[in-house]
Amino acid sequence: MSFKITILPSKHTFPVAKDETILEAALEHGFTLPYSCRDGACGACKGKVLQGSVDHGKAQAFALSEDEKAAGMALFCCAKPLSDLVVESHEVTSSQEITVKTLPCRVEKMVKLTDDVMALYLKLPANERLQFLSGQYIDILQKEGKPRSFSLANAEHNDELLELHVRNIPGGTFTAHVFNGMKERDILRIKGPLGTFFLHEDSPKPIIFVASGTGFAPVKSIIDHALHIGLKREMHFYWGVRLQSDLYMLDKVKEWEAQGVKFVPVVSDEQWNGRTGFVHQAVLDDFEDLSAYAVYACGAPVVVEAAHREFTSRRGLPNDAFYSDAFTFVPKT
Repeated sequence: MSFKITILPSKHTFPVAKDETILEAALEHGFTLPYSCRDGACGACKGKVLQGSVDHGKAQAFALSEDEKAAGMALFCCAKPLSDLVVESHEVTSSQEITVKTLPCRVEKMVKLTDDVMALYLKLPANERLQFLSGQYIDILQKEGKPRSFSLANAEHNDELLELHVRNIPGGTFTAHVFNGMKERDILRIKGPLGTFFLHEDSPKPIIFVASGTGFAPVKSIIDHALHIGLKREMHFYWGVRLQSDLYMLDKVKEWEAQGVKFVPVVSDEQWNGRTGFVHQAVLDDFEDLSAYAVYACGAPVVVEAAHREFTSRRGLPNDAFYSDAFTFVPKT
């Protein structure tokens, strides 16, 4: 059995199963309501039930008082519908609307993706979740030295663990620690979400993703999110690496291809039976006119900078249709 939920003032509607919370169903259908702990304790997801009734679940008294319940308020992270509902809630559409937090986390799992790329899966405390937009990044805070920035590779609907792809950079103290000293259950401190690299869902333009190396991580986050919400836009994914062995998670990429994403791997430093050279050049070779496209680029600064310069100057890409990680790309003045 399911019920229908209508959000005001947006008038968005979506179904919710009897055993689903309002927040779970909203996120499942691509509507980002505010939240934080997802445990009925912080009040960030509080909204008003204008019509219908709910089971308040495990909402804690200090986050939702009896007087607030009587006034129609509910915590959407734990409220479940007892009927069709009309609710009043803000919907998050930009990174400025999400609270940046500093949190401890535990290294839950470490998976070696290639000889020099490690996937870290981080678990937050039981009463915390990190709300973010797919494609954003977090900082790892170190006791000594500058913070280290890593894009989130998991999509926003899949936030139980935070997934990072860490390349072992020669001379990098943190990345060397990841490969040589870090252990599962180690404790880290993070700050996030950060950055303005995320999917602009209101645009009708077909999308070209351009990634180099572990720039794959935020692209993975965005594509997973886009497919999850049923985005009906043409999508191309160009991934540039040095060696064929640098391509990882290809089973995931095959899943995307089966759903219509066109994948072009590009290898720069060895011969193989696919495309070779620079990844941005492969895009230039395939598209004579980018004026109607949106480009999302992430990876080494030299790659992103070259893509921005060449696509805008030679293929007519509007400057405001080029999106990139803020920490990897600063336009030349």
